[in-house]
Amino acid sequence: MTENNPGKNGMPRWARLLITPLIIISAGLFIWSQLPSGSYPTDMSRIGDGRPALVLTYDLAFLSGQAVIEMMNEVRDRYEPHMHFLIANLGEPQGRAVAERNNVGDGAVLLFSETGERLFLFYPRNTQELAQGIDQTFRFDAAY
Repeated sequence: MTENNPGKNGMPRWARLLITPLIIISAGLFIWSQLPSGSYPTDMSRIGDGRPALVLTYDLAFLSGQAVIEMMNEVRDRYEPHMHFLIANLGEPQGRAVAERNNVGDGAVLLFSETGERLFLFYPRNTQELAQGIDQTFRFDAAY
């Protein structure tokens, strides 16, 4: 059997050697693309520390939270100087506790006051709804 002759499965050896790394690289890129972009802290002790906080409940097994992370990335520069952006990872005890205490699942946005009082809870459908919820809750719209 030579390099160009088909092997056991009818595929030349060079093709198998090329396809295997491509599959591995493609799988790696897919997994990488599913990770949350832009790192957000998961430290729930920041809630009530003197700054308002936006907390997203996020579960890696579902898509809603990932969609809201993309929305958060779009508004982050505008609001982050005024408030915390946090992720309550439902795969961790601290994140699960926040979700259970507020009776929510993946993709919920909770807005907390400077003192830690929950002011608003919603599931934004788009970036505009997310920004409106923040503006109406904290009256940031008057500052812009």
